[in-house]
Amino acid sequence: MIMLFNIVYQFGDALSFLLLSAIGLAVIFGMMKIINLAHGEFITVGAYGTVVSGKILHLPLPIAMAFGVLVTILFGLILEKLIIRHLYGRPLDSVVATWGISLIVSQSFLVIFGPSYEGLQTPMGNFKLGDYSYSEYRVFLIFFSLSLLFLLYILFMKTSFGALARATIEKPEIASSMGVNVNNIYSITFAIGAGLAGVTGALYAPTMTIVPSIGQAFIVSAFITVVSAGASPFIGLVPAAAFLSTVQTSVTFFYKATIGIIALLFSVIIIIRFLPKGFSGLISKQK
Repeated sequence: MIMLFNIVYQFGDALSFLLLSAIGLAVIFGMMKIINLAHGEFITVGAYGTVVSGKILHLPLPIAMAFGVLVTILFGLILEKLIIRHLYGRPLDSVVATWGISLIVSQSFLVIFGPSYEGLQTPMGNFKLGDYSYSEYRVFLIFFSLSLLFLLYILFMKTSFGALARATIEKPEIASSMGVNVNNIYSITFAIGAGLAGVTGALYAPTMTIVPSIGQAFIVSAFITVVSAGASPFIGLVPAAAFLSTVQTSVTFFYKATIGIIALLFSVIIIIRFLPKGFSGLISKQK
């Protein structure tokens, strides 16, 4: 029983990490088709905003997290208006531009804050089951990630704004001819994606060492999850993350963490080979 709970706990931890890593990229890359190599740096901005406001301004952790998310949203809005807005429909150019942004941001944090910054204490506590100790905060992240994805699905699939956003991104000329302010829709959608990345950074800031390259721990997981999810990321994100988490958890349990990561990457290759439209394509085919 304890061993089974341990496996389920590790699976949930991996699942929440993949979902939170990918949820902002699902909007910017999955919906807007901007290959955002600065996604990790958006997460970094959220993490630093949380830690700095908690340490210097002495804000309570929830308010510090909200501050980190707000900073990330503002950062995303500025980038969208200055750079990203000119790259819609130019995916290869967006690769170069966002890669440059990622280098500038990470090096700026290195210059301003140094190679590492004192982090925050992990909230909540631990509970024991047999000889094992588990973090209550990690359990919270599991339920929070699933709830956040559900709310995002409602926003983009069931509301008038979501319909406008999907229509604008799919056919901007037609949307503009019908009186939709295309630039505003793009800006808001990009800001939502950036803010979700900031949420990830804020949530994981108390659990990780704060360094300028903290976003690199998320970027690979984010891309492989969104690519595995397919053309409709909000439909395919949970099954993709669940499958990848199952592979990583099961292999890591019997072997080592490094072998688990190799198995994770290998499984993505298999998904791309046999499910070119990802898990969302598979789900749509079953309907």
